[in-house]
Amino acid sequence: MSPDRRGERRAALLQILEEEALDGLVILHLPNIRYLCGFTGTAGIAAVLPEETVFFTDFRYRTQAEAEVGDAARVEIVASDTWKRLWQVLGEYPGVETLGFESHVVTVAEAQRFNETGSRLRSQPARELVERLRVTKDAEEIAAIRAAAALAMDALEPVLACVRVGQSERDIAARLEHELRARGSEWHPFPTIVASGPRSALPHARTSNREVESGDWLLLDFGAQVDGYCADVTRTVVVGRPADERQKTVYQIVRDAQIAARRIVHAGMTGKEADGVARSLITRRGFGEAFGHSLGHGLGLEVHEAPRVSKANEDVLPENAVVTIEPGLYFPGWGGVRIEDDVVVTIDGTELLSDGKTELRELR
Repeated sequence: MSPDRRGERRAALLQILEEEALDGLVILHLPNIRYLCGFTGTAGIAAVLPEETVFFTDFRYRTQAEAEVGDAARVEIVASDTWKRLWQVLGEYPGVETLGFESHVVTVAEAQRFNETGSRLRSQPARELVERLRVTKDAEEIAAIRAAAALAMDALEPVLACVRVGQSERDIAARLEHELRARGSEWHPFPTIVASGPRSALPHARTSNREVESGDWLLLDFGAQVDGYCADVTRTVVVGRPADERQKTVYQIVRDAQIAARRIVHAGMTGKEADGVARSLITRRGFGEAFGHSLGHGLGLEVHEAPRVSKANEDVLPENAVVTIEPGLYFPGWGGVRIEDDVVVTIDGTELLSDGKTELRELR
């Protein structure tokens, strides 16, 4: 991340802190630390103050922090008690009196630490301040998600070419995860879902040892990660024989809803309105009760982040948000279909980041 981008993000956050009447913000959520400072390790605390940003970590990350954080923050390598050193450093800034903390991510034990600040400092819950900035993606962030999505779709093809009746879900998932890593995915943003037959009716199924049978649905929900940014895609196929009429009908309804949402959703709509594009089509076709989750969610440094594309979200979708579009229909005992692509929200609609190739595939 360039110094200019770091500077712009810091300046934008300081503006939010001023609006919230906060003199500083203590950041514990690692994706937010990475967004502001570039640090990719697993232990650290950042304090964003008007004068400077201070990043605290331990000996394990000395070299890494100095290389990654650069001039984004002053790096403090703490030998023992990071919290004690945090309060000592904050005491060096007489203008810092009201301190925000990320109330949406801190544990009870961490929240209690904010009672140890001393008599001068006052702590105040501050919910999702950095996340407000992360909702809108810049060109480099979009490029990273596009690369992750392309990698994911490329990894899927050799897997589908090898799927056969009698394979277990775990074997298929293992092959898919191998192909993702072989192509450069930094990690799996979430546990790969491979669900077959009636288990495809479980929207968040855990991959099992069940063997694929002829005529089964096979649902694959998986992700890739490039430069820390996540892609999240789902494809559902039929294995062993051609799809029957019920399968064709259900699949086409989901596909129609997904294409409609990709075409109509645009910046300026609320999350609720965007969700309604797909939901209303599915309801008109008589299957509203089988679509029980939201249409999508934001993507970025986390696989689930703002904005929500949900009937519960009255907030407006901003231009250059990146979201999933993933309607699904689920029928216990029979199976389910979900189709998911990643898109950038624009004024005129959405721009695909994944391949959008959603025709029904029958693997034989």
